[in-house]
Amino acid sequence: MKSEKATFGMGCFWSPQVLFDKLPGVEKTEVGYMGGDEKKYPKPTYQQVCSNQTGYAEVIQITFNPKKISYQQLLKVFWENHNPTTMNRQGPDIGSQYRSVIFYHNAKQKELAEKTKKEQQKIWDKKKSLFGRKKVVTQILPAVTFFPAEEYHQKYLEKRGKTSCHI
Repeated sequence: MKSEKATFGMGCFWSPQVLFDKLPGVEKTEVGYMGGDEKKYPKPTYQQVCSNQTGYAEVIQITFNPKKISYQQLLKVFWENHNPTTMNRQGPDIGSQYRSVIFYHNAKQKELAEKTKKEQQKIWDKKKSLFGRKKVVTQILPAVTFFPAEEYHQKYLEKRGKTSCHI
């Protein structure tokens, strides 16, 4: 069985890269941009993406061996490691580039993403909140062109001996 790809946006892309790199069955991770205006921004840069004008999300693209780790297992890690109820925000990072998004690469991934999103909504419905019910706002979209981020973003935290962006 050949390798497959999974692409997730879950806030800043540095921490997810550390997280997914640790998983057995993950062959490669790369951070980059997806889901923006490819006509206006055919080669998006970090500066452009941070302008909140391009429509791109910061994403982690994962190449994995489905015999060693399933897409379902990757989705579990995705859901458990960010807040899918905050629109265009993760922690102190604010902007549409930090949105929660799953870019699916085939019909089976789309089906599993939609199923797990419904399951997540049930979990969030049970949580008590001062602000009432929290809606899972994660987008589920077809994968489009992946643009690798600049080299200095690849393995950014690893190069600095860190495991997380935020204190």
